[in-house]
Amino acid sequence: MRSAPIPEMLIEPIPDAAGSARDAIGLGQSAGSGLNTRHGTILTLEDINVSFDGFKALTDLTLYIGVGELRCIIGPNGAGKTTLMDVITGKTRPNSGVAFFGETFDLTQIGEVEIAQAGIGRKFQKPTVFEALSVFENLELAQKTDKSVWASLRARLSGEQRDRIDEVLATIHLDASRQRPAGLLSHGQKQFLEIGMLLVQDPQLLLLDEPVAGMTDAETEFTAELFKSLARKHSLMVVEHDMGFVGSIADHVTVLHQGRVLAEGSLDAVQANEKVIEVYLGR
Repeated sequence: MRSAPIPEMLIEPIPDAAGSARDAIGLGQSAGSGLNTRHGTILTLEDINVSFDGFKALTDLTLYIGVGELRCIIGPNGAGKTTLMDVITGKTRPNSGVAFFGETFDLTQIGEVEIAQAGIGRKFQKPTVFEALSVFENLELAQKTDKSVWASLRARLSGEQRDRIDEVLATIHLDASRQRPAGLLSHGQKQFLEIGMLLVQDPQLLLLDEPVAGMTDAETEFTAELFKSLARKHSLMVVEHDMGFVGSIADHVTVLHQGRVLAEGSLDAVQANEKVIEVYLGR
């Protein structure tokens, strides 16, 4: 039987780090209904190994994300960041290891659709929106509904669904563009729209891959404020190279290198870590 994870025994924080592994776990908080997070941990990965034709993409990777936490994942190209997200979303099956969403869902045993329905949403680096449809229609299609052809043809939004879309439009600052074709939005606005398309599905864990790549300074600043407002209501895992952006949002930072967790802690702590400086940040 799988035992409850005890983070401080399985991940050694950086010495003198501002936060320990246990500090990063949202003990005592609750996620939404239907997901058991009684230990305060929304994502548990233990000793994850992934190999592709002999190449070790992830090696004995152990990671915990707490309920309501905003975690940043950094590391050089090829460190295993994309493979990590692939494992969490069911796109890649690990060769060995434990992967749980809350205490409820064994991510190694269910498919991508089931994982998404359970409450894990993923945003890729390049925004993928329906450019011929309006902003509002993109959000309408993204809602958790029966997506069969017959159901879609007959679908009518309830008042509650419209209210939720209105709420998300205000959150992502696209209320004034609700009838604008998505293809006419700026790059940053398309990023915000795709985040909104995740939010209308009410995910409990959001995986965000380089969300500020290609954004203006103003858009990057808004994204930082947006993510900080979403944390606590949702758990966020952000993969990013922009260290200024990471510093503005992160509760806790995990550094990957060659498929392993190289270091964890506050941004200040990992930036001062000699191994991190050597393999990623430089001097």
